[in-house]
Amino acid sequence: MLCGISGEAPQEPVASRKSGVVFEKRLIEKYIEENGTEPGTGEALTTEDLLPLTQSHIVRPRPPTLTSIPALLATFQNEWDALALETYNLKEQLARTREELATALYQHDAAVRVIARLTKERNEAREALSKVTVTGAAANGDEMAIDSTETLPAELVERVEAKHQELTKTRKKRPIPEGWATSDDVAALQTTASTALPVPNASCLALEGGYAAVGGPEGNAAVYSVEADKLEREVAVNAPITDAIWTSSRLVFATTQGNVKIFENGSEVASVSENAGAVTSLALHPLGDLLAFVGVDKSIVFYDLDTLKRLSRTYCDAALTTCAFHPDGHIFAAGTTTGEVRLFMTATLEPATSFSLGAPIQAITFSENGFWLAATAKGQTTVTIFDLRKEGDAARAKVLETGGSVQSLAWDYTGQFLATAGASGITVQQYTKSSKSWSEPFRSAVSAVAVRWGDKARQLVAVNGEGSVSVLGVKSE
Repeated sequence: MLCGISGEAPQEPVASRKSGVVFEKRLIEKYIEENGTEPGTGEALTTEDLLPLTQSHIVRPRPPTLTSIPALLATFQNEWDALALETYNLKEQLARTREELATALYQHDAAVRVIARLTKERNEAREALSKVTVTGAAANGDEMAIDSTETLPAELVERVEAKHQELTKTRKKRPIPEGWATSDDVAALQTTASTALPVPNASCLALEGGYAAVGGPEGNAAVYSVEADKLEREVAVNAPITDAIWTSSRLVFATTQGNVKIFENGSEVASVSENAGAVTSLALHPLGDLLAFVGVDKSIVFYDLDTLKRLSRTYCDAALTTCAFHPDGHIFAAGTTTGEVRLFMTATLEPATSFSLGAPIQAITFSENGFWLAATAKGQTTVTIFDLRKEGDAARAKVLETGGSVQSLAWDYTGQFLATAGASGITVQQYTKSSKSWSEPFRSAVSAVAVRWGDKARQLVAVNGEGSVSVLGVKSE
């Protein structure tokens, strides 16, 4: 047996009760006195933890005096013991230093790699932004600063103003269409159909007539016939879809790749690339040929669907999440990640006013009465109704509690019913003009990421995150 410190045969061997290693008693006692731990393992060790090992009895001579040769030999032995302890401690310190140095070198190498990757991403982003700027300038034939604002052409401004005047004059006198749903009809809504579409993780829903279009982040979309309750066709967009909108027979998709793709009869007829990042929302002007889209690159773009040319563009100071046109078309609203709903004049894209919800805006929609705007933010269980005729805090006309987070909003054509959708279900909030009061005639546990009103508000069409379309209607007797 050899000593775990000196490496020599011990004269008075002892063993550690914790590790079983054999030591020279005088050496281990000195080590415990200085460090309080066991060599090698670093565990706490006391002299009580040492187990003496017995061997054949040898009669040792009497301790020599310092004046004799044996005394000198004992002195040399003590010096050797001290040297052995010091050497062992130096070996331990060297091993720890090597480990710390290896760790520091690894961290330095990782930091250098991260800095190199971030530098590469920064350079790529600058290059992409530079290309977007150049492309935008070439489209108009002149130079363009990235923070400049392009206004609509004069002839289009005249069309926007004429449409505004036309719709504003008829709005107050417009009667409720014959056969439109009443409060009792809405309260009697039931699930009449539920169909799973081949669009996993659906993210958006667009409704036109009796057809619903559903898109998802995997780049595929489906067109569903509400009346026939069946899948009409699948559409391969080949890019993650964030929003969709119908315009006559054409179907428009927004993607995370910065493209807006236009389809007709299931085939792609055009692809618009105006954004340096994901396009988050689409909106169609009452004119029918003026498309607006916003994105994470903070831009607002107006596009002509007939000529496929950009008509106007401006930039905000925050990424944009959603957008909508006023039903008269003279105001454009956009929600930001900073929690503001910003209103712009359509003709000039000049800021008009803004409202704050304190969190990234999830959904906005204008009421057909012409002076209400409903908005909700991510994670909020409330919908705030803003009165466009007022400013500041006075503009908050009503805060509606839905009991769950809201992801989608839809106002019916008459401005009576406001549908909300979220993970906890669908609700309908009703405003009664005669009593100037709000009520909730309908609540359903059907979860949905998007909801739209069907024919004469006698139907609600919704889609959940798994791509299943639910139709809620009044069942015939």
